[in-house]
Amino acid sequence: MSSTAFKGSIDVKKAAEILLEEGLLREVAHNGFWTRDPQKAPEKVFSKITYDSRQAGNDTLLFCKGNFSPEYLKSAKNAGCSAYVSETDFPEITGMTGIIVNDVRKAMAVLAAFFYDYPQKSLKIAGITGTKGKTTTAYFTHAILNAASGGKAALFSSSDNCIDGHTYVESELTTPESLDLFSLMREAVENGMEYAVVEVSSQAYKVNRVYGLTFDAGAFLNISPDHISDIEHPTFEDYFYCKTQIAQNSRVLIRGIDLLHSNIVDECAKMRSIDVKTFAVRAENDPEEETSTKAASQNSKNADIQAVYSKAGNPVFKIIDGGKNSENPQPGEIKLSTEGTFNGANLAAAIAVAKTLGINDFSAWRAAQNVTVPGRMEYFSSPDGIEAYADYAHNYISVKNLIDYVIKKYEESESQDKKIRITVVTGSVGNKAVDRRKEIIQAAQENAHRIIITSEDTNDEPFEKISREMISYLTNESVKVSVVEDRREAVETAYREAVENSDFHNVLLVIGKGSEKWIKKLGKHVPYEGDDAIIRRLFGLD
Repeated sequence: MSSTAFKGSIDVKKAAEILLEEGLLREVAHNGFWTRDPQKAPEKVFSKITYDSRQAGNDTLLFCKGNFSPEYLKSAKNAGCSAYVSETDFPEITGMTGIIVNDVRKAMAVLAAFFYDYPQKSLKIAGITGTKGKTTTAYFTHAILNAASGGKAALFSSSDNCIDGHTYVESELTTPESLDLFSLMREAVENGMEYAVVEVSSQAYKVNRVYGLTFDAGAFLNISPDHISDIEHPTFEDYFYCKTQIAQNSRVLIRGIDLLHSNIVDECAKMRSIDVKTFAVRAENDPEEETSTKAASQNSKNADIQAVYSKAGNPVFKIIDGGKNSENPQPGEIKLSTEGTFNGANLAAAIAVAKTLGINDFSAWRAAQNVTVPGRMEYFSSPDGIEAYADYAHNYISVKNLIDYVIKKYEESESQDKKIRITVVTGSVGNKAVDRRKEIIQAAQENAHRIIITSEDTNDEPFEKISREMISYLTNESVKVSVVEDRREAVETAYREAVENSDFHNVLLVIGKGSEKWIKKLGKHVPYEGDDAIIRRLFGLD
């Protein structure tokens, strides 16, 4: 995609010098000789860096991260690789230079930044974290920055990466590995990009994918328990702590006005003399409606950027810039293409980020109204009146918000000649985030009439085990639940039952996969039609 092929370079001496300055270098080892003096390191120059031993060859510096085996290094050496960076030396692999460090992921981040000539210096960068809404906020922000700059904004999200302002390529991680992130940012700079929007996961800070990166605007949207497992975060406290790192690694912090434990986030920012801005979504006539506490709802009127709505089913938001204390609040309306009252908060956050980056033009802010994020609150309506949403909802708060919104929209609709009947088609991932299994069922059974449990990125954990566990959390006996392992068949079953129950107003909520065209099984992506594509086919919308 890049117009100019960038050629990076790094040598052992420079790598050792950078790592020594960062306090990461232990020693450089070569054929039994150890040194901490960069000038005594071997003369080796590399034109390629990688953490994949299969890609290592001549002139390659290899980073040994994760569950790295000596066999991988032997294979790399046989391919011509002569140096590696690792937390462990491999004396049995003779003839290679080892740069031994205290933390290989941090080392990879700082050396990748140097190798790609610090692309962050040429970009204004926004980082966005939170439990829910990160991707939607990132897309809104990207659209606004693109509108203001004439298409010169890059995007790195859990859905897609975009390094030329208009071409979207499906991503593999919410936040790329540091080496990949700096490489992509360099390509973006070579493509003439001036801005970059980075979706920042808790794992990005947990495993140092954004180590050394300071965001010009960092947004902390919200927080609720998620990603709690043996291989992610052992506790909510650890999850929250990782998220708070953005408060100390941003030039300006933007946070939700009712962010849980906001006092800690503000304290983190204050320790670094970082200015804090706030955003909020609120109802025009009932400010307490969308907040968990009365105090929070009252504070929402003081937020720096506010998205104010008058009707839950109508995604029109009046934007107030500056809160009630502003001399020039500049109210204006934006109608989103994406439904969901909660998306008003994502819109307000995106505008606050853009404003922090110097975008004060309301016409640019309005670019968010044209954004439809694949697989997120995608709405469908069939010719026979059945409604459906494909969404990535995957924990208690996101599932509850979705169902509450659907009910509120129905209650405020002009036609209520039939009772609403909600069917939830859901699964839960294998091997991690086991807390979601209980949360999804707890949220769904509050107001859903039917739950169909199906497969969702089971990886190598048996689907039967996951489904049995999810069923065990069902306590509402009035909710009918069944298991259909094949996800395509599960969606088709939900649709067929909706047709058979035409005396009701049927709403299908197919959650967890959105627009993804694969299901992860045994470490591999198995092709899948996609929740959104199945709904379109069943509704005859293709």
